[in-house]
Amino acid sequence: MAKSRFSVISLTDAAAERIREIMANADTPTAGLRLGVKNGGCAGMSYTMEWAEAAGPLDEVIEDKGVRVLVDPKAVLFLLGTRMDFRADKLSSGFVFENPNQTSACGCGESVAITPAAPPVDDLVPTI
Repeated sequence: MAKSRFSVISLTDAAAERIREIMANADTPTAGLRLGVKNGGCAGMSYTMEWAEAAGPLDEVIEDKGVRVLVDPKAVLFLLGTRMDFRADKLSSGFVFENPNQTSACGCGESVAITPAAPPVDDLVPTI
């Protein structure tokens, strides 16, 4: 499994608590929450979330606040620096992504436009 040297994504206390609650009530054990992005929606992309039975060999594995998040390798540059929150009010509740790479969103909030981040300079320089 790939272990990230930088934070692809971080969780707020509320997001970590909600993920732990959901995992505690799951019917089957999981290796963690897999995050990704996919093409679609009126703005071009949308975030994906699913329970993972096992980490993939190229997944970025993030351990934050007692929660294991597996980032799809195709989504790393789109999610770099993202903070995941959980918000609840009188009419709705859900996970919210505060993504510095997001350039716009549709009116309904279901899809976003994201520009991939440049990889950290340390990752581009070969080690001798």
